[in-house]
Amino acid sequence: MKTTTRIDLHNHTTRCNHAEGTVDEYIQRAIELGIDIYGFSEHAPMDFDPHYRLGFHEMQAYVEEIKSAKVRYKDKIKILLGYEVDYLPNHMDERVLSAKVDYLIGSVHFIDKWSFDNPEFIGGWKEKNIDDIWKAYFEATEAMVNSGKFDIVGHLDLIKVFKYLPKQDVRVLAKEVLLAIKKSNMVLELNAAGLRKPIGEIYPSLSLLEEAYALDIPITFGSDAHSVTQVGYAYEEVIALAKKVGYTKAVTFQDRDKEMVTF
Repeated sequence: MKTTTRIDLHNHTTRCNHAEGTVDEYIQRAIELGIDIYGFSEHAPMDFDPHYRLGFHEMQAYVEEIKSAKVRYKDKIKILLGYEVDYLPNHMDERVLSAKVDYLIGSVHFIDKWSFDNPEFIGGWKEKNIDDIWKAYFEATEAMVNSGKFDIVGHLDLIKVFKYLPKQDVRVLAKEVLLAIKKSNMVLELNAAGLRKPIGEIYPSLSLLEEAYALDIPITFGSDAHSVTQVGYAYEEVIALAKKVGYTKAVTFQDRDKEMVTF
């Protein structure tokens, strides 16, 4: 009898306009990999940067597609429905924030509307002090956490993506946001996408995960797949990092309620 559960809650579809592969292909790959709980968390619609996300007019079709898959595959895998929501004050929409989903991932991809992790706008790194950028990023992440609108903190240290690293200790820079995550009862995801980026490292780093563990902040897992080949990406490496720090359980969701499982 199986005593562990494999979770992958952060995954996309072609509706975000920068992913490839059908919903069925993603699910079938997850089944092949022995994933037990697989979540779709499409980039939620927003009135800013519309090309990189679902459109408001597509929300119903997205929900229906995932719910249909949930039923069709119910004997093989548990499918969850969510959104990855960009935290951008005055641009988040109540249709997303109040949607009937299993979970919402809150992510920071913008600092003052600068898309710092998009290669198209990498020049912005040359115009500012790197420590100041990191500080602004964690301040925005802390504001996202304190908003109380989300369940999962998406890729906590995404700011490291292009290897522009601060002089200041990252643990000091992230201290307040980690305390906020603890206070908010949010869940921290271990996101494998960093291994596919210039930084070549899981989000969050070992040092930040150790801080999270010391605060008893719960975790979950996401491959952040934008293609079928990325489903369950580096899963063994990700859970090995979690176990190295001391974690043995992870969180899954249903209708915004948490459930702890052994991984």
